Amino acid sequence: MSDIVDEINAIHREVGRRTVADGEARTVLLRRTYDAAVGDVWDACTDAARVSRWFLPVTGDLTLGGHYQLEGNAGGEILRCEPPKLLRVSWVMGESPAFSEVEVRLTAESAERTVCELEHAAVVPPEMWDRFGPGAVGVGWDLMLLGLGRHLQGDSIDPAQALAWQESDEARTFMTRSSDAWGEAYATSGAPKDVAAAAARATTAFYAPPKPQ
Repeated sequence: MSDIVDEINAIHREVGRRTVADGEARTVLLRRTYDAAVGDVWDACTDAARVSRWFLPVTGDLTLGGHYQLEGNAGGEILRCEPPKLLRVSWVMGESPAFSEVEVRLTAESAERTVCELEHAAVVPPEMWDRFGPGAVGVGWDLMLLGLGRHLQGDSIDPAQALAWQESDEARTFMTRSSDAWGEAYATSGAPKDVAAAAARATTAFYAPPKPQ
């Protein structure tokens, strides 16, 4: 349990908004420090073979202006690529035309320590935001940063093992605590506490529904 708490506490979370061409985008920002050189973290986030070992298999033209596709997940265009410090991509699920971008920013804190910031900005349907708040995507990004951290520590993650882990009590605890943490970040951003708490409960029910009796 202490490991899960440490993993949750290792991430700083912020919730905000900004104006984009399509209207108002909601933003979630995650910040975490890894005990790894900035070049290693960059390579883990941009090399297709490595990405598939801690996140999802990825295909496409992984160069500036090229398009990528994560297996069973999002795809999009590589909008900015400035090794080893900045990567920005569009983040499209299915045929949705709405604005959605993810930016990863890396800063070398020392020779073997890197600060990783991930910001996801998207125009979200009001009914979805009202129900789930930032946790709808925030929990997924927490899981992603967890996987990246374990990869950087040398853990080998088999896709079948990853799927099995998501059904484990440890994973359910992680997702529940992640959902609660996003609820707290939502309240800190100015949302009424009861609204933030209700969104966290809905997010938990989605990611970690009660087990069948």
